[in-house]
Amino acid sequence: MTATDPALTALSQGWCALSLLHGKIEARIERALQSGHGLSVREYSLLDVLSRQHNGPGGHLQMKQVADAVVLSQSATTRLVTRLEDRGLLTRYLCDTDRRGIYTDVTEAGLTLLAGARPTNDKALRAALDEAARNPELAPLVRAVEELKVPARAA
Repeated sequence: MTATDPALTALSQGWCALSLLHGKIEARIERALQSGHGLSVREYSLLDVLSRQHNGPGGHLQMKQVADAVVLSQSATTRLVTRLEDRGLLTRYLCDTDRRGIYTDVTEAGLTLLAGARPTNDKALRAALDEAARNPELAPLVRAVEELKVPARAA
């Protein structure tokens, strides 16, 4: 395969279109969450992931699992958790069975903020997808996203 190979070029163009769609969606949601709730997309994602944990075996996420879920490095995740903890939206605590394990949980204030931000996130996502669907290059990707039947945070 060479750099001018049509298959490589098509693959590269597909990746660029996907990246463009992601960027448009993230920018739209970022503006809506910042202006309406003082949250970034990453902060919202972190609160959302952590709010879905439950008590009992396997119900808590360690920092590495949180980092994987919000697609950040562990150090960036730790800084993000610290910022939200300083705002009273999260709390950290040691694992009962492994004192090296640190868990993170959403506080009542965090859950309240998240509940208010969810409709904003959903509305901004819908608006970004609707706008992108009008672009012939992005429309097939929008349809693919809309047809996905993935349980929340299964990835």
